[in-house]
Amino acid sequence: MARLILSLDNQVLAEYNMTKERYTIGRLPDNDVRVDNPAVSGHHSLIINILNDSFLEDLNSTNGTYVNGKLIKKHALQNGDVITIGHHQLRFADQQITDADQDEFEKTMVIPSGQQNAAQLALAEKAADVAATADAAAGDAAAGDAAAAAAAGDAAANAAAAAAAVRLDPEEAAALDDGAKPVPAPAAASTPEPAMHTETAVGVDPSTAPNALPFAKLQVLSGAFAGRELELTKALTTLGRPGVQVAAITRRAGGYYIVHVESGKEDDYPLVNGQPIGAQARKLADNDVVQLAGVKMGFFVS
Repeated sequence: MARLILSLDNQVLAEYNMTKERYTIGRLPDNDVRVDNPAVSGHHSLIINILNDSFLEDLNSTNGTYVNGKLIKKHALQNGDVITIGHHQLRFADQQITDADQDEFEKTMVIPSGQQNAAQLALAEKAADVAATADAAAGDAAAGDAAAAAAAGDAAANAAAAAAAVRLDPEEAAALDDGAKPVPAPAAASTPEPAMHTETAVGVDPSTAPNALPFAKLQVLSGAFAGRELELTKALTTLGRPGVQVAAITRRAGGYYIVHVESGKEDDYPLVNGQPIGAQARKLADNDVVQLAGVKMGFFVS
């Protein structure tokens, strides 16, 4: 039996066993799940239970309905989903999904290190390293171009400000209008100011230090294990079914990369957003959909 657990600021307020087909959520007293808060609409959301599936729908609420931080209109609820309405949260818990089911999913899709092809994994890791290095180089080049453009813009702005501060006599103004370039007057001698230092004692500017790589997870979107989640906490996670299709997801300083390891058919590569990744490593982005060995999984960054 599925349940809804209502909470506010991590404090549980109520629990609801979902024994009916329809549950309305809102501020008014006639709702099945009442949330008495001005940020919640009178009839905010609706949950419809059909056999073993539950579907959430926003009822054109003023502030919207969110699931796991994302605004939705309609959503198929899965175990562990967190619904946010106003300042309150409703956690959807499906008791039909057990820890044994989760273990079975991991046993089915996650390949233990002892069953992995070491040579193929080494090639996969190398491909991921090459892709990460290329992405980092491209990022550095883009940053350099941006810095050069900013410097040029600053120089132009400084020149314009200096020109505006100087009053020219009529003859000099006419010379400028004719395209003549005035000869700058020699700068007065002055004591040079000490250089500004923004680096720390070890030579790193803390304002430009890279942020720690956030953790990510895969959530199964199709098949018997829909709704199951796998946290990508390891440097290398190998997924799939040997002899069918195997891929590896690696954590690098610049992000998460997926790379093809092996398959039962030639050129049978995993898909990301419906497109084969090919032989090269592919950087994953939040909300990407990965299809591997017939299973669709969503990639989400926490």
